[in-house]
Amino acid sequence: MSSPAAVRGQEVRGRLLAAAAELIPERGWSAVSTRILADRAGVTPSVVHYHFPSVQAVLTEAAVSAMRQMLAVTDEQFTAAATPAEAIDAMLASIERHSGVDPLSLLFVEAYLASTRDEHLRAQIAALVADLRHRVGDWLAIHQVPDPAATAAVLAAAIDGLLLHRGLGSSGEGTAKILRRLV
Repeated sequence: MSSPAAVRGQEVRGRLLAAAAELIPERGWSAVSTRILADRAGVTPSVVHYHFPSVQAVLTEAAVSAMRQMLAVTDEQFTAAATPAEAIDAMLASIERHSGVDPLSLLFVEAYLASTRDEHLRAQIAALVADLRHRVGDWLAIHQVPDPAATAAVLAAAIDGLLLHRGLGSSGEGTAKILRRLV
């Protein structure tokens, strides 16, 4: 059984991570300060540094956690498909609710951009992408898709690109037909 202090500590840590996940798309990665994060989470600035070594650490954990959750859903939908063509449709359906300027899309964009200046963040995002590509590649191999690892890499990049382009107003019309040709 956890002590009341440990439970409170976990609750505060969760509030800090939730606040970070909200603030990244609202303000941009570099505009989130200790004070702003603490205010949003309803704690004092010293509490931020009690639970995390830096604001960057909070932002990284919040972003990577959100990315991991979205990729898990996408992976589940993809691997539940009976055929490669259905898997493409499932992947595209998993991003359909994202406009490219919704909070989760913006969190991804901000994290990708921040990773160009933060090796630790880049390594964590790269590990998530590599894991997804590996799982999708294995599934494609089972379904006898030629060159499954390279195809998985192209599919992962295409999904990222489609989300990025949605933020610019592109609809991606006809994409499913083209991606189905890959598999």
